[in-house]
Amino acid sequence: MTKCAQTVMKELEDIVIAYGQSDEYSFVFKRKSNWFKRRASKFMTHVASQFASSYVFYWRDYFEDQPLLYPPGFDGRVVVYPTNQTLKDYLSWRQADCHINNLYNTVFWALIQQSGLTPVQAQGRLQGTLAADKNEILFSEFNINYNNEPLMYRKGTVLIWQKVNEVMTKEVKLPAESKGQKMAVTRTRTKPVPFHCDIIGDAFWKEHPEILDEDS
Repeated sequence: MTKCAQTVMKELEDIVIAYGQSDEYSFVFKRKSNWFKRRASKFMTHVASQFASSYVFYWRDYFEDQPLLYPPGFDGRVVVYPTNQTLKDYLSWRQADCHINNLYNTVFWALIQQSGLTPVQAQGRLQGTLAADKNEILFSEFNINYNNEPLMYRKGTVLIWQKVNEVMTKEVKLPAESKGQKMAVTRTRTKPVPFHCDIIGDAFWKEHPEILDEDS
């Protein structure tokens, strides 16, 4: 999913940030983007089709022995948010949803795989429980501290543009030499880089003010 999102960002460089969790990804375009003359249908169809084709294209890189059983499809929608705060509220909502769903699923599957409950029994056991109750079940019954679970699952994935140094091997031929020599060359490229961090608080946005820059 993240590889697909990175591919979308490379194709549409006006995307300033993306956030993904579970089976979804959200892409935020620059406020002043003029891609496709700001036609919402073009934004939606291009992102969704690029994402779906990338999913097929890169499948074998991640699941070599597992064939793709049917053609995947992704829906999409375009929303225009009036202020930066509204946009941050939306992304915060998606990350909060990530936490809620992952906590539930972590307990749900522990009850099935380790306690032998059926899906219906596990669902019944968790009905009406709060986050504190789920954490208690994980710790007391399965010795799992939810806070130690991988950040990718608890926080989701944030993609932002970052400068990355890449070391490449290049053949260099000096004037006095007939044969070239292979040398390591470092180049700096700007790429969409994944982070698994909190975006609900202010720290992330203060560290990356360029994302919501009015001139973007």
